[in-house]
Amino acid sequence: MFELAHPWLLLLLPLPILVYWLVPPYREQKDAVRAPFFRELSARAGLEPTTGAVILRRNLWQKLLRPLVWVLLVLAATRPQWIDDPITQIESARDLMLAVDLSGSMETRDFTDPEGNRVDRLTAVKLVLEDFVTRRETDRLGLVLFGNAAFLQVPFTLDHHVFLQLLDEAQIGMAGPQTMLGDAIGLGIKTFEASEADQRVLILLTDGNDTGSRVPPPKAAEIAAQNDIRIYTIGVGDPASAGEAPLDEQTLRQIAEVTGGRYFRANDLAELEAVYSQLDELEPLDFETYSYRPKHELYQWTVAAALSLVLLYHLVMALWSMARSRRARVSADEGATVAMEASNR
Repeated sequence: MFELAHPWLLLLLPLPILVYWLVPPYREQKDAVRAPFFRELSARAGLEPTTGAVILRRNLWQKLLRPLVWVLLVLAATRPQWIDDPITQIESARDLMLAVDLSGSMETRDFTDPEGNRVDRLTAVKLVLEDFVTRRETDRLGLVLFGNAAFLQVPFTLDHHVFLQLLDEAQIGMAGPQTMLGDAIGLGIKTFEASEADQRVLILLTDGNDTGSRVPPPKAAEIAAQNDIRIYTIGVGDPASAGEAPLDEQTLRQIAEVTGGRYFRANDLAELEAVYSQLDELEPLDFETYSYRPKHELYQWTVAAALSLVLLYHLVMALWSMARSRRARVSADEGATVAMEASNR
């Protein structure tokens, strides 16, 4: 869509006409001596009297060019713009961190995939997370992997493709066989320090209990609550089959309650999917939209057009003047040649 940023400047278009009407031309008077025998004097001096002032006449092209250039310059002053269609930007109002347990007990095969195959707990988590992440279009996502220690695998990003790719590369035991719940929460808190989102959520997935974090999980949860971080905890798998480090549901429930979150337990793939459906309801999509229309300035084209017309006119007139001078010299040379030939005869 075409638009003028300062359309009121179009009022300047009739300004040259007003100046022509209201401002008188420049006149200058000088003293002179009246000589009644002026013609005799000029005849004896061999001079031909002419008009006392030389008035330059404007040609047709000048008469057409001046108003056209003025219109182009005024149009440039109004800042013509081409405005594109509206573009809507979506900005996330929430940062969502997922902390995934990679301890040795996550290799327990007590889940069944949609094809009926027995899979380990980490594989089941990955299957469900893929669909969950796909639905969080406007959330910035981060990923913490923990075992003997916690590691930030993915800082907060809107590139969910990269998030899922790095999650898929996570393997059981790559962070050690133990389960440091408190360290995972502590790393999440540290990562959230640079977050400016209105809502900050941490989802903690584990199938064991804390095995010696530097900060006990309940204490880490209190610190998270002080930093306005809500934690949802998910106990994965059957606690009875968790081996030497059974699922500590009491601690997971306490972590969630302290921060205003909730605790869920998922014994199979269907329950795990239901957990994420409930999380969608508890943490609905929250985002802000900004709409703007890109503007492209066009004033430079009108200025360039005016300048090109002026330069083209002067170029044409210069070439025409040169051609006329050349013709005059040729005519003079031909006249001199004819005169010499006549005198020789």
